[in-house]
Amino acid sequence: MKKQILISALGMVLLGSAAQAQVVIRVGPPAPIVEAVPPIPHEHPDWVWQPGYHRWDGGRYVWVPGTYVQPPHHGARWVPGHWDHRGGGYVWIEGRWR
Repeated sequence: MKKQILISALGMVLLGSAAQAQVVIRVGPPAPIVEAVPPIPHEHPDWVWQPGYHRWDGGRYVWVPGTYVQPPHHGARWVPGHWDHRGGGYVWIEGRWR
């Protein structure tokens, strides 16, 4: 029984570490595409624009277009994700709400 608990606990730690793992891309991302920000949708006047970004698909960068999204609470501000240059490569830092 103790052995099963130990194995389960170790598995949870390893899964948590894998979820936080970052992939380092050796090729720098292309310059961001300049998007024309469309008007805020009439039915969602409090939504916030999240700009597009390049994501890595395992072999190349792919552009993900920007979009309007609903903030999690009034006054929330979107901090866009970005590629950070680290240790000879690039790591994606996720966008987040503040």
